Amino acid sequence: MIYEKPMLNILEDLKKNKLEIVAGDASFRTFYRIRVKNKKYILIYCTKEKKNNLETYASVNSFLIKNKIMAPKLIKIDLNSNYMIVEDFGNKSYRDILSKTKKPLKYYKKIVDTLINIQKIEINSKSQKVIKNNYSKKILAKESNLFFQWYVPTRISKNKIPSFTKKAKKVLSKIFTQIKGPNTFFVHRDFHVSNLMDYKKKVGIIDSQDALLGNHAYDIMSLIDDVRIKTTAKLKKKIFNYYVSRAGKKLAINAKTFQDDFDILSVQRSLKIIGIFYRLYLRDGKKKYLSLIPYTWSLLHLRLKNPIFHEFSTILNDYLPANKRK
Repeated sequence: MIYEKPMLNILEDLKKNKLEIVAGDASFRTFYRIRVKNKKYILIYCTKEKKNNLETYASVNSFLIKNKIMAPKLIKIDLNSNYMIVEDFGNKSYRDILSKTKKPLKYYKKIVDTLINIQKIEINSKSQKVIKNNYSKKILAKESNLFFQWYVPTRISKNKIPSFTKKAKKVLSKIFTQIKGPNTFFVHRDFHVSNLMDYKKKVGIIDSQDALLGNHAYDIMSLIDDVRIKTTAKLKKKIFNYYVSRAGKKLAINAKTFQDDFDILSVQRSLKIIGIFYRLYLRDGKKKYLSLIPYTWSLLHLRLKNPIFHEFSTILNDYLPANKRK
């Protein structure tokens, strides 16, 4: 226990510049850096969905640490006061590194090697008490529905929305059933470079409270098709090939079905993200997320080239032509 004051006093310390605000994410959490006896820690404050945002985060981190993956150690948690304190991994994310380097592939290879180590973790009855849910077709559909709920009404005339939604959801449902890989791997769900920290010369994993058991294509897809950092199609292919070459035998990857799973999950995630970003703008007034939508659309276009999406692409083009996607 390193910080004995009640939360009210901690926030008072913030006003007195004793705490440092740390850049947060799109969740209900706020982050502060605190200093105790020349050591730094991260204080996470959250009043909504505390069990998931605090308690689950702590248990998933503990699970990763036990399996020799670098995640923030829990120092203190107090759900009654809405906060927890964890190890501080510093400010150097792989997004910062990749935005400056001229040789990104070597860093991506290091991240991929870490991801493969995560995916090699044995999932048993004990681990399933921590990672309780599977990335089911139902969850995939629920997430992609955010696109129809928040984005579509801003782009399609009201009288056409029911027809488009019905057709598109029906086709997506069929596509989701074509995913071949098993839901037996640890899936971080936000495995992108902003959540990967360069700490003690290793890759530190943060923001893991939403982890599920799912397809091994999901996290490598999140890394390669990261909407927050632009990469070329050539680099994406190199990272993909490196992953398949390193993980193929270890994770029993079939190259053809894995590519289809990757593309399906990428399209699903891009639809979800467009919906989430528009919700953040419309509901929460966070306009900055709108700037990420054009690149998210470009990722969609890239993956929709897979013939598996022919029918879905036709529906999109009929109702949402390119000029309406801006």
